[in-house]
Amino acid sequence: MKAALLRSFGEPLSIEEAPKPQPGWGEALVRVRACGIDGTDLKLLDGFGYAPALPFIMGHEIAGEVAAVGADVTEFAPGDRVAVYNFVTCNRCVYCRSFRDQLCLNMGGVVGVLDVPGGYAEFLCVPAQQLIRLPDKVDYVDGATCCDAGMTAAHAVDRARVTVGDKVLVIGIGGVGSIVTQLLAASGVEAIAVDIDATKEEWARRQGALHFLRDTGDALVSLVQGLSEDIGVDRVIDVVGLKNTMSAGFASLRRGGRMVVIGYTPERFPLSGLELAQNEKEVIGTRAGRRNDLSRCLKLYATGALRSIVRGTYPLDQVNEALAQLRRGVTGRIVLTFD
Repeated sequence: MKAALLRSFGEPLSIEEAPKPQPGWGEALVRVRACGIDGTDLKLLDGFGYAPALPFIMGHEIAGEVAAVGADVTEFAPGDRVAVYNFVTCNRCVYCRSFRDQLCLNMGGVVGVLDVPGGYAEFLCVPAQQLIRLPDKVDYVDGATCCDAGMTAAHAVDRARVTVGDKVLVIGIGGVGSIVTQLLAASGVEAIAVDIDATKEEWARRQGALHFLRDTGDALVSLVQGLSEDIGVDRVIDVVGLKNTMSAGFASLRRGGRMVVIGYTPERFPLSGLELAQNEKEVIGTRAGRRNDLSRCLKLYATGALRSIVRGTYPLDQVNEALAQLRRGVTGRIVLTFD
């Protein structure tokens, strides 16, 4: 099969012929039809965060069809359309049993990220428990984006615990930020989109943002105060995770407000204990999404409650061009497609 291999951090992927995997006990072979690319892939390329053993096949936003199943797999059959949940969990630890799959204590790997080869290939083999049926009304391309951008956004909005009438600052309008904005708009809150790329304003408003800001630092805080009668916003969802975005987001919160951090970088931000305590602010993290977040996202696409964020597709042979485009900046999502 054809695959794009990461052979050395900091270097382009190598398009090669690789052995086609075969499903073992409890596993399924999936023919990849679409695989999204995102910031985690760039971190892998740069050797930051996760560090898989090389060579490695990346790609964790995967939709396709079952090609074959191994022994003891009865819930799926060849031809089934599926999306792939990327956290390989134990299903028995305290986190798995409390529906916080992505915090599993005995993680068996992360598909396309760590230990388990991913979707930058024509086929991949995963435990059948990783598969979720793709609704008939959801195409492979949109289904793939649900496997990270969609479920991450859904989980982050849950973590934010928004209520009708809230003002919510969304920092970073890429793939995840686009779906966050759609979900917020559907929840009856006032979404304020922030991005350094001014060309994203029209896109952000199409996702449901009522305001678009491109300033950073103190200038951003001042603009937010102007939009909130000098009170601050109820919630901040930071998809970027840089020092300046987290600092500005924290300063933009009203008393009792909550900041949810999705993005992560090597940077840290200074946190005033006085402001945190005296104003009862909250700063919480959110990691990707749970299995039920992925299922919910697919259902929202199937009903039309969520709209496609895909802005371009590339064949596998052009994966390095796609990754370079992502590094330059993308509105929405880029997806690899397979004939």
